[in-house]
Amino acid sequence: MKVRVGFGFDVHRLVEGRELWLGGIRLEHTAGLLGHSDADVLIHALCDALLGAANMRDIGYHFPDTAGEYKDIDSKILLRRTMALIREKGYEVGNIDATICAERPKLKVHIPLMQQTLADVMEIDLDDVSIKATTTEKLGFTGREEGISAYVSVLITKP
Repeated sequence: MKVRVGFGFDVHRLVEGRELWLGGIRLEHTAGLLGHSDADVLIHALCDALLGAANMRDIGYHFPDTAGEYKDIDSKILLRRTMALIREKGYEVGNIDATICAERPKLKVHIPLMQQTLADVMEIDLDDVSIKATTTEKLGFTGREEGISAYVSVLITKP
C-alpha cells in the first residue's frame, strides 16, 4: 500500500456584506470571507492538502480564480471535484486533521456539522474528519479579526 501525506493552508480577509462559509456550512456573523468563490477557507486548505498529497499541484491550478465558471462557486463543488481527481489516480482518504484560526465567531458548536458535511461531500467516514478551532489570542490579522485561516493535514492511501 502506498501512503502519502499532504498539507494545506489558506487565508481569506473578512469583509462586511459577504456570507460566512466555513467547512461547507453557512454561519451567522457580521462579516464574511472575501474571495472569488464562496471563500470557504477550510475547504480550500483541504483541497490543497489533498492535491498536494497526490502530487497534483494546488487548488489555484485546477480551479483558477481568473475563471468565470468559479465566480461565487460553492466550495463543496470544488471539494467534490478534488476528490474525483485524487480518486482517478487511485487514492482514498485515510484521515483529515484540520485547524481553523478565528477570534469570532466561536466555532465549537458548529464543528460537528462541519465534520458531517465534509464527510458526506467526500464520501468518507465521519470518524476520519477531525476539525479543531483556535484563536490567536488577539495577535496578528486573525486576532484583529481581519481574516480567518485554516491548516489541514491529510493522509491518503493507494492499495
